[in-house]
Amino acid sequence: MSPHVSEKALDGGWGWVIVVASFMGQFLAYGSPQSVGVLYPEWLSTFQEGKGLTAWVGSLVSGVGLIASPVCSACVSNFGARPVTIFSGVMVAGGLMLSAFAPNVQFLIFSYGVVVGLGCGLVYAATVTITCQYFDTRRGLALGIVTTGTSVGGFLYATAKKELIELFGLEGCLLIIGALSLNLMACAGPMRPLHKPGYYLKQKAAIERTEEQLFSQPEKLQATEDPVKTTAGTAGKSLTVKDLLITVDAKDTLTYEKSVLGSSALVRIIKKKRQAYSKYMRATGEFLQDRVFASLCVALFLFSLGAFPPVLFMEDVAQSQGLIDDISVIPLVSIVAITTGLGKLVLGMMADLRWINSMYLYAFTVVGSGVALLIIPVSKSYLALQILSGVVGFFSGNWSITPYVTTKIVGIEGLTQAYGILMFFGGLGIMFGPPVVGWFYDWTQSYEIAFYFSGGCVILGGLCLFFSTLSCWDRKKNDNPRPEIQYTSNCDKVASVA
Repeated sequence: MSPHVSEKALDGGWGWVIVVASFMGQFLAYGSPQSVGVLYPEWLSTFQEGKGLTAWVGSLVSGVGLIASPVCSACVSNFGARPVTIFSGVMVAGGLMLSAFAPNVQFLIFSYGVVVGLGCGLVYAATVTITCQYFDTRRGLALGIVTTGTSVGGFLYATAKKELIELFGLEGCLLIIGALSLNLMACAGPMRPLHKPGYYLKQKAAIERTEEQLFSQPEKLQATEDPVKTTAGTAGKSLTVKDLLITVDAKDTLTYEKSVLGSSALVRIIKKKRQAYSKYMRATGEFLQDRVFASLCVALFLFSLGAFPPVLFMEDVAQSQGLIDDISVIPLVSIVAITTGLGKLVLGMMADLRWINSMYLYAFTVVGSGVALLIIPVSKSYLALQILSGVVGFFSGNWSITPYVTTKIVGIEGLTQAYGILMFFGGLGIMFGPPVVGWFYDWTQSYEIAFYFSGGCVILGGLCLFFSTLSCWDRKKNDNPRPEIQYTSNCDKVASVA
């Protein structure tokens, strides 16, 4: 491989290798979190804790990665997709293996919820960013294929976990799944960057600055006392760039400290940082002043709050109602996972049709999920639960059109910041949804009120978004147009655009 890589998106060629590697990365990382509902009944019987407390494990593993997406994006921007993917493989595998030796639920909340959740967030940021770099005109197709890896992983891992638990127990299952996650390091191999990461650029600039000082001030550098010079006679001639880098960096550090202490450099740095944060917060406030975007934030929060718990609780719902004695050959969480992947592809293609309003389509999927959730408590057969799980999973595929809808509202220039705000609201909903449903069960010893609450929240969010997009509001908007806001966007930092 040539070290000089073109910065232009290839839209093919090696880009498809990136797609395959990224697909496998999300498959290996998200396979266990997406099928955590299979482990949930095992944790309940093992630790004998309340459903609300135990549900924190499954909610954190999905919510932490979304809430920490700005940090994950910064890591990818500074270090590149390949090192971040390698490190995330260590985190995901280590968290899963630690969970095998968890003595209580509190330890699981840390090892599985936080450690694995952060590792998954890093994988998501790295895979989506490197895919954005390699594709331009076919970026939507590439991202659709990559993000489908989470659904395929959830489908296959759910069935595999069931068999592994029967053969090796809960501890053996987690150890084997953790060992498989180490293959994330192999997925990082093909991810050669098109754009040099920030850390590399800083190191390159430091070396170039050192070489410039070496050739511009040779006499001054030779006169500098350096403890690295240990070879008599030839030490001055055999000085390497690395040695001089240490010397000059030390001198630059002292000079910088003197300038900071002796002038207002520190004040200027603080002021510059404050201005950047103030600009970011001001732009965020202007986004939230938009009626449709604010409604989308509310809808996504309520949708995540109500529609995510079925992924965690469906197996326990079936067992608590006596519909099955044990987990079936194809668990309900597997049905949710595979229909979610199908929904991502179908809804994505529907959003591209000119005669379909993407905003109304998104609102319809939210309302449809809420209706299915309301029917779950009154279902009296396992077949009905399977059908409803498929409906909820299919409509949950609307995550693939969320960037599309966001672009319709704020434009492509504001997609980076606006989508980060949306992911924050979605992460909060995913984090608090399962514990709330679990607390309802602990309080009433039934899932009926819990799922009525979840379905009501989801329907409320869908109706809120639907009414906010009605054409009757456009008349007032045209009378008092909001001044156009200029935003900057960098595709390399859009870690969650999928």
